[in-house]
Amino acid sequence: MSDPNILLARIDNRLIHGQVGAVWTRHIGANLVIVADDAVAEDRILQAAMKMAVNAAGIKAARFFSLQKTIDIIYNASPAQKIFIITRTPKEMRVLIEGGVPIKKVNVGNMHQNGEASKKQITSYMFCDEQDFADLDAIVDKGVEVFIQSVPSVDRIDYKKKN
Repeated sequence: MSDPNILLARIDNRLIHGQVGAVWTRHIGANLVIVADDAVAEDRILQAAMKMAVNAAGIKAARFFSLQKTIDIIYNASPAQKIFIITRTPKEMRVLIEGGVPIKKVNVGNMHQNGEASKKQITSYMFCDEQDFADLDAIVDKGVEVFIQSVPSVDRIDYKKKN
C-alpha cells in the first residue's frame, strides 16, 4: 500500500476559513481537504459553513473526520487525491503523526491566545503555551518539517525546537 498524497498539513484554530479555503488550497493544489477534529466530525452546522469556504475555492471535496477515523482510513486514499489536512491544535496534529498518518510538512497558521494568559506571543497570529511547544517539538522529533506562515505571500519562519 502506498502512502497517501498528503501535500501539507496545517494547524489553525479556525480550521477552514477564507485563508485556508481560498488561498492555501489553491497554492498547494489540493483537491481534498480533511479536517481532523473530534468535535467538528459531529457538528453538521460547522461542516456546512466550512464546506462553503472550500467550495468557493473550487474544491468540491471536504471531509470532516475524528482524529481516530483519519488515522484509520488515510491509507484508503486514492493516489489522485491531493490532500490538505487541518487540525485545530499542535496536540491533534501530534496525535495524527504518532498514529501513523504520513505527514511530512506542517504549516502553523493561526493559534490565537483565546484569553489564555499562559500563552506567549510568538508572531502576531501565533500564541503558544508549554504544551503547544512540547507537541510541536515532538512533531519535529518525528522528522516532520514545521514552519510558521499565515499565508503563502508572507515569509515563512522555520520552527526551531524550544529547548
